[in-house]
Amino acid sequence: MMNLQQRKTIYRARRGLKELDIYFDPYVRQYYLNASETEQKLFEELIECEDPDLLDWFMNEDKSPSEEIKVFIQKLKCYIHG
Repeated sequence: MMNLQQRKTIYRARRGLKELDIYFDPYVRQYYLNASETEQKLFEELIECEDPDLLDWFMNEDKSPSEEIKVFIQKLKCYIHG
């Protein structure tokens, strides 16, 4: 059963920006609810960021604000690109 925070996170993950939705949508559908609490918090932190920053970080991971975010972005990309 989803809690309120998880519902909010799933709702906020829908960006309407194709470049981000290709990573966020599959993650939310397949992994988010089963992820560890730490990973869920990291995803919540990630989706609080602005779209231009997110795009920049997904295209050029070296610009990500922290090593945790950088590693998590790589993980999201691996889910999609293998």
